Amino acid sequence: MSLRMRISDALKQAMKDKAADRLSTLRLINAAIKDKDIAARATGKDDGVSDAEVLSILSKMAKQRQESARAYEEGGRLDLAEREREEVEVIEEFLPRQLTVPETAAAVDDAIKEIGATSIRDMGKVMGLLKERYTGQMDFGAVGPVIKDRLS
Repeated sequence: MSLRMRISDALKQAMKDKAADRLSTLRLINAAIKDKDIAARATGKDDGVSDAEVLSILSKMAKQRQESARAYEEGGRLDLAEREREEVEVIEEFLPRQLTVPETAAAVDDAIKEIGATSIRDMGKVMGLLKERYTGQMDFGAVGPVIKDRLS
Protein backbone atom coordinates (compact mmCIF):
# COMPACT_ATOMS: atom_id res chain seq x y z
CA MET A 1 0.00 0.00 0.00
CA SER A 2 1.37 3.39 -0.96
CA LEU A 3 2.10 6.03 1.63
CA ARG A 4 -0.67 8.25 0.26
CA MET A 5 -3.19 5.46 0.71
CA ARG A 6 -2.05 4.84 4.29
CA ILE A 7 -2.45 8.54 5.10
CA SER A 8 -5.85 8.66 3.40
CA ASP A 9 -7.05 5.58 5.29
CA ALA A 10 -5.81 7.03 8.58
CA LEU A 11 -7.67 10.27 7.80
CA LYS A 12 -10.91 8.39 7.17
CA GLN A 13 -10.46 6.38 10.36
CA ALA A 14 -9.81 9.54 12.38
CA MET A 15 -13.06 10.99 11.01
CA LYS A 16 -14.96 7.86 12.04
CA ASP A 17 -13.33 7.85 15.49
CA LYS A 18 -14.01 11.59 15.90
CA ALA A 19 -10.36 12.07 16.92
CA ALA A 20 -10.19 15.83 16.34
CA ASP A 21 -6.48 16.37 17.10
CA ARG A 22 -5.36 13.42 15.00
CA LEU A 23 -7.69 14.48 12.18
CA SER A 24 -6.26 18.00 12.23
CA THR A 25 -2.69 16.71 11.89
CA LEU A 26 -3.62 14.30 9.10
CA ARG A 27 -5.30 17.15 7.22
CA LEU A 28 -2.12 19.21 7.55
CA ILE A 29 -0.15 16.30 6.09
CA ASN A 30 -2.60 15.98 3.18
CA ALA A 31 -2.45 19.72 2.52
CA ALA A 32 1.36 19.68 2.42
CA ILE A 33 1.33 16.76 -0.02
CA LYS A 34 -1.24 18.45 -2.24
CA ASP A 35 0.82 21.65 -2.27
CA LYS A 36 3.81 19.66 -3.54
CA ASP A 37 1.58 17.89 -6.10
CA ILE A 38 0.47 21.25 -7.48
CA ALA A 39 4.07 22.45 -7.66
CA ALA A 40 5.05 19.21 -9.41
CA ARG A 41 2.30 19.63 -12.01
CA ALA A 42 3.78 23.01 -12.91
CA THR A 43 7.03 21.25 -13.81
CA GLY A 44 5.25 18.62 -15.93
CA LYS A 45 4.88 15.78 -13.42
CA ASP A 46 1.15 15.15 -13.78
CA ASP A 47 1.06 12.16 -11.43
CA GLY A 48 2.24 14.22 -8.43
CA VAL A 49 5.05 13.55 -6.01
CA SER A 50 6.54 10.12 -5.33
CA ASP A 51 6.55 8.24 -2.03
CA ALA A 52 10.16 9.32 -1.49
CA GLU A 53 9.12 12.96 -1.78
CA VAL A 54 6.19 12.34 0.58
CA LEU A 55 8.68 10.89 3.09
CA SER A 56 10.78 14.02 2.72
CA ILE A 57 7.70 16.20 3.36
CA LEU A 58 6.83 14.18 6.46
CA SER A 59 10.34 14.30 7.89
CA LYS A 60 10.45 18.09 7.39
CA MET A 61 7.09 18.45 9.10
CA ALA A 62 8.25 16.35 12.06
CA LYS A 63 11.48 18.31 12.39
CA GLN A 64 9.62 21.65 12.28
CA ARG A 65 7.29 20.54 15.03
CA GLN A 66 10.13 19.27 17.21
CA GLU A 67 11.86 22.64 16.90
CA SER A 68 8.59 24.43 17.69
CA ALA A 69 8.07 22.26 20.77
CA ARG A 70 11.56 23.19 22.03
CA ALA A 71 10.85 26.88 21.43
CA TYR A 72 7.52 26.66 23.25
CA GLU A 73 9.17 24.91 26.18
CA GLU A 74 11.83 27.59 26.43
CA GLY A 75 9.07 30.19 26.36
CA GLY A 76 7.18 28.46 29.14
CA ARG A 77 4.26 27.38 26.93
CA LEU A 78 4.13 23.72 27.91
CA ASP A 79 0.59 23.29 26.59
CA LEU A 80 1.65 24.30 23.07
CA ALA A 81 4.81 22.19 23.31
CA GLU A 82 2.71 19.14 24.18
CA ARG A 83 0.41 19.81 21.20
CA GLU A 84 3.41 19.94 18.87
CA ARG A 85 4.73 16.64 20.28
CA GLU A 86 1.37 14.99 19.69
CA GLU A 87 1.51 16.12 16.05
CA VAL A 88 5.03 14.67 15.75
CA GLU A 89 3.73 11.31 17.00
CA VAL A 90 1.05 11.24 14.30
CA ILE A 91 3.51 12.24 11.57
CA GLU A 92 6.10 9.67 12.69
CA GLU A 93 3.55 6.84 12.28
CA PHE A 94 4.10 7.18 8.53
CA LEU A 95 7.89 7.51 8.62
CA PRO A 96 10.17 4.49 8.48
CA ARG A 97 12.18 3.58 11.55
CA GLN A 98 15.11 5.94 12.14
CA LEU A 99 18.56 4.40 11.82
CA THR A 100 20.64 4.17 14.95
CA VAL A 101 24.02 5.92 15.18
CA PRO A 102 25.97 2.70 14.38
CA GLU A 103 23.61 1.91 11.47
CA THR A 104 24.04 5.44 10.13
CA ALA A 105 27.84 5.18 10.40
CA ALA A 106 27.75 1.85 8.55
CA ALA A 107 25.53 3.33 5.81
CA VAL A 108 27.96 6.26 5.41
CA ASP A 109 30.93 3.86 5.18
CA ASP A 110 29.13 1.71 2.59
CA ALA A 111 28.23 4.76 0.49
CA ILE A 112 31.83 6.02 0.60
CA LYS A 113 33.12 2.61 -0.53
CA GLU A 114 30.50 2.27 -3.27
CA ILE A 115 31.24 5.69 -4.75
CA GLY A 116 34.97 5.38 -4.19
CA ALA A 117 35.06 8.72 -2.40
CA THR A 118 38.51 9.83 -1.34
CA SER A 119 38.25 13.54 -0.62
CA ILE A 120 35.84 16.14 0.69
CA ARG A 121 35.00 16.96 -2.94
CA ASP A 122 33.07 13.69 -3.10
CA MET A 123 30.84 14.64 -0.18
CA GLY A 124 27.95 15.67 -2.45
CA LYS A 125 27.98 12.33 -4.25
CA VAL A 126 27.96 10.44 -0.96
CA MET A 127 25.15 12.61 0.42
CA GLY A 128 23.14 12.13 -2.80
CA LEU A 129 23.42 8.36 -2.57
CA LEU A 130 22.41 8.38 1.10
CA LYS A 131 19.41 10.61 0.39
CA GLU A 132 18.34 8.30 -2.41
CA ARG A 133 18.46 5.23 -0.18
CA TYR A 134 17.64 6.50 3.31
CA THR A 135 15.17 9.37 2.90
CA GLY A 136 13.19 9.63 6.10
CA GLN A 137 15.43 7.18 7.94
CA MET A 138 18.30 9.46 8.95
CA ASP A 139 18.91 13.06 9.91
CA PHE A 140 21.01 14.42 7.05
CA GLY A 141 22.01 17.45 9.11
CA ALA A 142 23.80 15.09 11.49
CA VAL A 143 25.19 12.93 8.69
CA GLY A 144 27.12 15.79 7.03
CA PRO A 145 29.74 16.06 9.79
CA VAL A 146 30.15 12.27 9.83
CA ILE A 147 30.87 12.25 6.08
CA LYS A 148 33.29 15.17 6.47
CA ASP A 149 35.09 13.34 9.25
CA ARG A 150 35.43 10.17 7.16
CA LEU A 151 36.68 12.01 4.07
CA SER A 152 39.20 14.36 5.73
